[in-house]
Amino acid sequence: MSAPGATPGTATPPRVEVRDADAAAFAIEVRAEASGSGTAYEVEVAYRGAHPVHAAVRVLVELAAPDASVLIPGAFYGENRPAANDRVFPRFERGATSAEQHAAMVSDEWHLRADRAATPAVFCWAGEGLPGVALVAEETGELGEQSIGFAVRDARATLALTAPAREYPVSYYGDGEPRRAEVQTHRFEPGEVVRLQLRVLPLTADRHDYDRVLRELHAASRERFPQHPWVDAREAAAIAAEGLVRWHFDPDPGVLLETVGFDREISGGDGRPVDRQAMHVGWVSGIPWASALLRHGIRVGDETAADAARRVIDFCTAELSPSGTFWGTWYRGRGWSQSWTRIPNGLHARTLGEATDFLIRAIALEDRPQWREAARSNLDAMVARQRADGALGLIHDATTGEVLSWEGTAALAWVPALVAARDWDARYLPAAERAGDHYADAVRREYLHGAPEDVDLAPTSEDGYVAVMAYCALYRATGAERWLDLARRAAEWTFTFRYSYDVAFPALTPLAAYGFRTRGADQASSSNQHLHAYGLICTEELLQLSEWTGDDWYRTRAEESFACFRQLLPRHDGELNAYRGMITERYYQTECFQPKGMMLTLSHAWSAGVLLLAAEDLIAREADAG
Repeated sequence: MSAPGATPGTATPPRVEVRDADAAAFAIEVRAEASGSGTAYEVEVAYRGAHPVHAAVRVLVELAAPDASVLIPGAFYGENRPAANDRVFPRFERGATSAEQHAAMVSDEWHLRADRAATPAVFCWAGEGLPGVALVAEETGELGEQSIGFAVRDARATLALTAPAREYPVSYYGDGEPRRAEVQTHRFEPGEVVRLQLRVLPLTADRHDYDRVLRELHAASRERFPQHPWVDAREAAAIAAEGLVRWHFDPDPGVLLETVGFDREISGGDGRPVDRQAMHVGWVSGIPWASALLRHGIRVGDETAADAARRVIDFCTAELSPSGTFWGTWYRGRGWSQSWTRIPNGLHARTLGEATDFLIRAIALEDRPQWREAARSNLDAMVARQRADGALGLIHDATTGEVLSWEGTAALAWVPALVAARDWDARYLPAAERAGDHYADAVRREYLHGAPEDVDLAPTSEDGYVAVMAYCALYRATGAERWLDLARRAAEWTFTFRYSYDVAFPALTPLAAYGFRTRGADQASSSNQHLHAYGLICTEELLQLSEWTGDDWYRTRAEESFACFRQLLPRHDGELNAYRGMITERYYQTECFQPKGMMLTLSHAWSAGVLLLAAEDLIAREADAG
């Protein structure tokens, strides 16, 4: 228990528990020394028993916390899952201790494998306007895989490091069915001595103080985890463009198929039974990646690539929904339909906004009447629906245009499109500014959520990308400092999802065999716990942010991400059990969806598209500098 009258947000010295064995048989010594802005602790555990025992060691740090708020980078954000979210994954709720609540993945205590965290750390603030502490560990230690966690009870928060790893109250595997909690133990031999390492760092009352800590940790670990991209930017662009044209482009009717199987002999039929015969208008397929392909085709003089891109954009702009916006998704045999939402006839604002943004980019390359008319129809529809307070709405009825949900921050995706078209109509830039002001509070509260169609209102890395692009667009157009500050904060929140270390993969798994290095990759979300490359979409914005602020942090993290995803690119048919240009969406760095160390053997249109976009951005910068 915290001492009576303890100062809220101030940590007690670590205490140590031995789990699953007689603690009296262990001698424990805790040594401390100053380290950076905090204190480094070495916990020495010596087993004095006469016979081997299986046990685990837990180190706990407590603080008085009247209204605790927790962050585990990439894995846990406050309550983590809104109570009404239609996708089930771990949720924090005070007083949730029953078996029934745990079965629904609701608890006031969570312990997670350290590899679920982009940086293995638990941040905890004692309450609004109160300071806190961060407990920082490594993914692995002398006892192997470790876990980190927290519990909040009776105005007290407890942060924990456990070795070897164990999860509580359940293990999450990517769906709504909880798995039995992972429990590992170590066999202690008589006389064995092991040591655990951790750090505890004080946090200011500013909830954004995690950025200072993450910078400090990154600086200390960067040299330990060197990167090893397989190809340079030009070769990455060539591989990605070939993948889009060779594997994802279907000329009948002119679409970028969302997924294509690596193994073309599965079920016969050249792999087609496993290919997803569908295309979103934006997000996981469609106009954004066709726009990047058009840009590439024009730069290198590849008319086949450029024509494929034009045909995709033509197809997407040929038929709009009755409400005046794009449709959400095209399906072979069914045509255009709604987005992936449980709301009937619903279209998702982020997908529509991203499609319109990249359509305007394509228009800057080739101004075609049908494209411009489609872009204007989308923009006019959104401006007409904008609420007086600036909100643009999350889900829109495809027929009537009625806004069916105003939740989340995903509609920030419309801001870059409105800004880019500001010379078309005097209404567009003011509408973008009103939207930027409306969603600014979510950035300041450190809770962006709802951008991907498939996780409802979960906090995700994609929410960060959307916000970075929106506020950079506003600053670029207006020069107003408030937009620059919001862009900076959004980028720093986004980096909580970006891995700062290389995960240790089990031997002989594909990611271990190929030497995949995770630094620079992003956890998709606290719901979708796999690594993905979507953060490359805002590479240019992060580079600009560094130039505007004079702060290399944004450039460094952008370059790390680009280096990371120039790994595992099949340069020749047969590499990675794939064909040249097939690029996976998922790298499994933890036990979620698939065993740790595997990769998804499906090529995704967006994976190739976002790599192509970042490569073209870097190539253009190099040309400008030269």
